[in-house]
Parts: sequence; structure tokens; C-alpha cells
Amino acid sequence: MIGFVIVSHSEPLAEAAVELALQMVHDDRPPVRIAAGAAGGFGTDAAAIAEAIDGLSDSEGVLILTDLGSAVLSSELALELRESDVPVVISDGPLVEGAVAAIVRAATGGDLASVAAEASGALGAKQSHAQAQEPPAAAPAAAPAAAPVAEQPSDHAVVEGPVTNPLGLHSRPAAVLVRAAGQYDARVRISNVTSGRGPVKADSLVGVLSLGATKDDVIRLEAEGPDAAEAVAALRQLVYEGFGEKE
Repeated sequence: MIGFVIVSHSEPLAEAAVELALQMVHDDRPPVRIAAGAAGGFGTDAAAIAEAIDGLSDSEGVLILTDLGSAVLSSELALELRESDVPVVISDGPLVEGAVAAIVRAATGGDLASVAAEASGALGAKQSHAQAQEPPAAAPAAAPAAAPVAEQPSDHAVVEGPVTNPLGLHSRPAAVLVRAAGQYDARVRISNVTSGRGPVKADSLVGVLSLGATKDDVIRLEAEGPDAAEAVAALRQLVYEGFGEKE
């Protein structure tokens, strides 16, 4: 599994970011090390970062997430000081959003490249909402209920249904969905039929959040691969049950 080094000028900030991210995964947590503060105060320490990287030497790779520019400089110096040869990527993504998105992706078995990509694009979901200048087009009529998954070809399955939990696909249920999708040998994509957003990959927390799916929005689940029918059935059940958040 991919490991993480959180580099921040403030140790409380780093600890809070890690706590938030790990709330999204619960079991099978990726290993995380914090290298924050310097000499008991604010700042970053390249030697401490190098030590944190070496502490993850048995990981498949290490992603470093930073807060301010000088944290990046310290991380670059740490690469020269470290003793291990584990692959390392210094992320250009935001600290908090990047940690949440990347740690969720790592928990689903993502490799270093895909985990780094999640961190790098972690502001995408927020930007897709903030930049919207016009109200969405009128919602298309809801599609007829899909045929039972079992009647579809085993390597391709599609189903549509409404989001039922009060707050929609916010961070926690989105993380649950991403982790569930990662358990199957299938390529799963999700669309918000009501708003016309998507499709996005189901193994991307950033992608799922970018759909902006709220209560009663109709979402479309489509999967291809050996476990397609099983994956769609399991995800449809999660949505139907409201991810445990129904009133």
C-alpha cells in the first residue's frame, strides 16, 4: 500500500488533516507519518521529513503532501538526505483535500501514480461548483427502472436510481462508495442524470464529489468487467440504503 508523509509548518494542522482523512477509510488505513513543525515551533525540518520517508521504506511508494512553498523545498532536500530508495512523489495538490482524496484512493489499492493524481486534482470537485455561472439545465425525465442486474450480460451492467440520504453524496458516503467500487474486478463509472454531470470513475473521490449529487438526484451506475453485475448490485444497494444516513 502507498504511504504518506504530511509536511506542515504546524503540527496541529497536520494532525487534524490526517485525522479528517483517516475518518474516510476506517479499516485498512494506509500508513501515515507526520513531519511538522521545527524545533517545537513553526517551520519544516528536512531531516525529520527524510526520517519519515525512511520509516515507510516497506511501502509500495510514498506521497508527500505539503502546506506552504518552503515545505516543498524542505521535502526536496529530504530526498537527498534519506537512506531508503522507496519511490517518492512530492504532491502539488492541497494539503487537506489532497490528503483526503489520496488516502481514500490508496485504501482501494491505488498505485503511486493514481494516488498522486487524486491529490493533484483534489480541488476539482470544489472548483466545479464554485465556477458554475448558470443554473443547471432542466432535469431530464427520470429513466424507467433498470432491469434487474442479474438479467444483464455478466461483463456489463447498468442501473439508475435516486440518492436517498438527506445530504447526498458528500464526503463520507462518497468515500464509502469509492472503497466499495474498488473491491470488484470491474471498471465502474457514475453519472448524475439529474444535473448531467459525469460520467466519472467510481474509484476517484474527487470525481464522485464533482457530481454534486444531492438527495433525490438520479445517478447512473455502469460497470464493465468480470464483476460488473456484482459491483453494480452492491453499489446500488449502498445508494438505496442511503449509506446508513437515512432519516
